[in-house]
Parts: sequence; structure tokens; C-alpha cells
Amino acid sequence: MTFGERLRAALDDRGPLCVGIDPHTGLLRNWGLPTDAAGVREFGLRVVEAAAGRVAVVKPQVAFFERYGSAGFAALEEVLAAARAAGLLVIGDAKRGDIGSTADAYAAAWLSAGSPLEVDALTVSPYLGVGALGGTAELARANGKGLFVLAATSNPEGVDVQAAERSGRSVAAAIVEQVRSLTEPAPAAGALASNGVVVGATIDLAAVGLTRESLVGLPVLAPGFGHQGASLGDLDQLFGPASASVLASVSRSVLGAGPQGVAAAIDEARAELGARA
Repeated sequence: MTFGERLRAALDDRGPLCVGIDPHTGLLRNWGLPTDAAGVREFGLRVVEAAAGRVAVVKPQVAFFERYGSAGFAALEEVLAAARAAGLLVIGDAKRGDIGSTADAYAAAWLSAGSPLEVDALTVSPYLGVGALGGTAELARANGKGLFVLAATSNPEGVDVQAAERSGRSVAAAIVEQVRSLTEPAPAAGALASNGVVVGATIDLAAVGLTRESLVGLPVLAPGFGHQGASLGDLDQLFGPASASVLASVSRSVLGAGPQGVAAAIDEARAELGARA
């Protein structure tokens, strides 16, 4: 199966909630865990345990593991393996992006079957050109993996770049259009592509030159729900006809409930999504 097919099946089965695994220093302390590699390992494994069977997708933020060096990467490898073994789709939030052999090496690290860092999809940066992601997309396709390409991010600093226009369209709009060409062959009508985009739930789509219709058929990873201000109940209103392929990403709003409350917080978030108009 392609990643798009696997993602569609998982969303249909368990809904659109994506739980971030973001072991911030403050969260580690609130969970009573040490601020070291052992702490992020335990944090990650507990989130996986709480998420398994409740949601379709988890998204470890690589930076919070990477900061502890080789021990942190070893902890991340355990968390990734545990999540995939639990039947969760795993998005590695690494935001990699480069050219040539360097890009190929990043792709091999994250998207190769059997790699210690193997994930189901990877966040990538297009700002060396979407075309520079061609080799990464090819390897992803060969291994049934996917990409989420940064298009319109939830941070306000991104607007100046992402809304800039060239040849009558915004940078964000050009990225979305070009991402469609990374999935070959194109998915059948009504099916989900294997390569998608990151579009923040808190942004004004029109301000960055996007429409809700332009996102239809692409997996959309949407940060900004919960702690950053967007309401899960507004997912359909925010994304309209594209909402069926949106992953509503939450992290601090559920992780802040602590190790004993995170499962219940995930259930509450799922209920909010299920109750949306």
C-alpha cells in the first residue's frame, strides 16, 4: 500500500487527531522525569502507550531528542519502534531539506525500511526548491512512505516569505501546486496522495495566497490546534472541502495533562473533533 492509502485507512478508522511527542523541558519536569535522554525516552514511550488504539498518527519532534546527542537519538529510535509496533503511523518532525547526495542521505536515514530511524512520513523543507525533494520523494514512494512539505506554517514570522508573490502566485501556493507533482502516478479520484503539505490551523489561508479548495486530495498536517489557539471543533470550518484529509496536530494541550491524564486528554480531544459541526 502507498502511504496515502495507509493514511486514508487509518483516518477512516481512528479519526484525524495527530498527537505530538514533544518532550519540552517544562513538560519533562511536570511529568516528574529527568531532563536527559532517559527522560525523553520514558516520556515518548508513555505517550505512545496512551495514543495506541486511540489515534491514527503520532508525531515525535526530533529536536527534543537530538539535543541529548547520541543517547537522545537512541531514545528516539526506541520511541519510533514502539509507536510503529503499536500500529501507529509515525511522522518524523525533522524538517529536513537539502540537495543532491546530502538530501539522499537524509531520506535514507528516515525513510528506508529497516533504518533505526524509520518513520512512515517525514516533514521536509522546500526552500532549496521543491524539485530538490525529488530524490527524497522517489525513495519515499519506493518504500511506501510519505512527505509533508512545509507550505504555510503556523508561526507568524513565516508569512513574509510564504505570502511573497512571484509570477502572480504566492510562494505557499507554488509549493502546494508543485507538491502534487511529487506523487507519481497521481492518485485516483477521491484517493489520498502520499505527499502532502504543512498548513497551520491558525493562519489566514487567503493571506498566504491559498484556498481551501487548493488543498483537496493532499494530506494536510495542521499544527496550531489546542495550545496555539485553533479549536478542534472548527476543523471543518477552517479547511472546508479539504478537511477530510487534515491531520489535526495537538501536543501541549494534551501532554500538559501529565502522565496520568494524557490518555483522558486524548479522548477529550477526539470527542471535540467528533462533535464538530
